[in-house]
Amino acid sequence: MTAPAPLIDRFARRISYLRLSVTDRCDLRCAYCMPERMEFLPRADVLSLEELHRLALAFIARGVTKLRLTGGEPLVRRDMIDLVRALGRELGSGLEELTLTTNGTRLAAFAEDLAAAGVRRINVSLDTRDRDTFARLARRDALPQVLDGIAAAKAARLKVKLNTVALKGVNEDELPDLITWAHGQGHEITLIEVMPLGEIEQDRFAQYLPLDAVRRDLAQRWTLSPSDARSGGPARYVDIAETGGRLGFITPLTGNFCEGCNRVRVTATGQLFMCLGGEGKVDLRAALRSDDPDAALAQAFARAMGEKPERHAFAIDRAGAAPALARHMSMTGG
Repeated sequence: MTAPAPLIDRFARRISYLRLSVTDRCDLRCAYCMPERMEFLPRADVLSLEELHRLALAFIARGVTKLRLTGGEPLVRRDMIDLVRALGRELGSGLEELTLTTNGTRLAAFAEDLAAAGVRRINVSLDTRDRDTFARLARRDALPQVLDGIAAAKAARLKVKLNTVALKGVNEDELPDLITWAHGQGHEITLIEVMPLGEIEQDRFAQYLPLDAVRRDLAQRWTLSPSDARSGGPARYVDIAETGGRLGFITPLTGNFCEGCNRVRVTATGQLFMCLGGEGKVDLRAALRSDDPDAALAQAFARAMGEKPERHAFAIDRAGAAPALARHMSMTGG
């Protein structure tokens, strides 16, 4: 039997990294991400765990070596750990890394199970260590649970990378202390520019903190040395001599990183988005549920590779501007 063709787009970029969303639901309501009264998908629209597993296997057969489970918040989905265990059995058989991104609220309950299933590192979203600021930003008083989850992950010997969205007037003054704390705990940390996805109650222009300015400010405080480290994603890293740790920057607005894009995203409804910043999508759910799923998936993958754009066109250039895309990050997969 002929092996499926690898996923290579029209710009000769090989797709080796899949971000697979298991749910659009989340137990937080972060102000830069979604409105308080967020409308989530009907459960009937979401792929079953068996369908998610089958899709993941199809991607692995086509050369995907890194798989990240996302949401929403992936750990709010019931029985999600069963999917993690099933995918963990593919490690060493094409799949090289299985990981996930979480807000940490339920991590304490799952850290040991994740490690036992073959997960070796995780990303945890943490924008502040101030409880009042966290409660205002996430609209939930959940910082203690998140910190407990991070501690549990460390105890389970999971490598933790913190993801911090840099927000003007919210956490910008706290960033040096947050970086120092993270490195003191043995964690990497990555700063991310706010992304213009979906309608929210606040003005993202007011939230937008360019990371080139943040980096200049940090360079006045510490010795930053460019690092060759790569995680398989868009972050670019520096080592900080004074803290002994690594700091990443994800800059969709001030520093386009698309030339080496190796990623695609699949939503919890099976929509394959070739670019986080584009509207183009291919329906894998329909392919999965067709009379000939293997042939339909092959056709869908070929179409996706032919339509993957060269780069995104994110911009936040004025107050009151509409988001670049109407869909929320939780819908696409974080």
